[in-house]
Amino acid sequence: MAVDTQTESVVGSVLDCVGNTPAVVLNRLFPQSDVEVIAKLELMNPGGSMKDRSARHIVESGLRNGSIRRGSHLVESSSGNFGIALAIAARLHGLRFTCVLDPKAARANVAILRHLGAEVEVVDQPDETGGYLHTRIRRVREIVAGSPGAIWINQYANDRNWQAHYHGTGDELSRQLPEAPSYLFGAVSTTGSLLGCSRRLRENFPDLRVIAVDAVGSVIFGGPPGQRDVPGIGASRVPELFSPAEIDDVVHVNDFEAAVGCRELLATEGIFAGGSTGAVVAAMQRTLPRLPRPCRAVAVFPDRGDRYLDLIYDDDWFDAARQRCAN
Repeated sequence: MAVDTQTESVVGSVLDCVGNTPAVVLNRLFPQSDVEVIAKLELMNPGGSMKDRSARHIVESGLRNGSIRRGSHLVESSSGNFGIALAIAARLHGLRFTCVLDPKAARANVAILRHLGAEVEVVDQPDETGGYLHTRIRRVREIVAGSPGAIWINQYANDRNWQAHYHGTGDELSRQLPEAPSYLFGAVSTTGSLLGCSRRLRENFPDLRVIAVDAVGSVIFGGPPGQRDVPGIGASRVPELFSPAEIDDVVHVNDFEAAVGCRELLATEGIFAGGSTGAVVAAMQRTLPRLPRPCRAVAVFPDRGDRYLDLIYDDDWFDAARQRCAN
């Protein structure tokens, strides 16, 4: 009997494990015969989110062209996932990293950052919109001004952010998808992942319609600022990367709807995902019934759920979000 002697490859570091994430059909959550929903599981990146791609591409591109040097001091504002991804890249490439967070950051994210050797600063003063993003950015500017040679990564304006997803997530999807999708759903914050994916996919599928999933209370699409407790989706400023002409529609999802989406995804598909993924699920559940049939949609699932145990998966938080969002 022949024996399969296929040899598995060995890679040089955990950064080499970033990408090549699976795409899975969600036929339990969306069982309709004339609907196909395929999810790109970015939550299976080694750092737990699609932000691994951006962090790796930004840092390694900078090291190659000399804009980042061994021992450089990186500084960034983050709600958690991008900070963790940068902390991994910084640790492996011998870089110093300071991450500026706010009180809404999940406790697990703060602990992970510190164990990875990042210097963590938490701002506690809300900004003029009622959120913390502007306060975080002001603190980033102060740190950079007081630390000669420090580099602000600035994921909201850094073209390498969307390029990471153009060459990574989007390129992989263009090869994984068995047939042309009609719609792409993706959560937005910096807008880099959605734009990178859509720019690559539209090269293969020019009729693709792009649907952004934003948070209620986010100002990206011109809405009024409001309370948002689910990290990783929405923003209290318009990103420099934002290109509204490339987005066909937007669906706004509140915190409670995102939490319900997470719980239904776990119950039906066994996928343990984070808040922005739950928002994408909620947006698809709301949108798909009014789309032409047959319908094929692809969705990007940004991060996993273990860092949301004290938020979305906590019953007290869930009940409080239900009451708040009902008002």
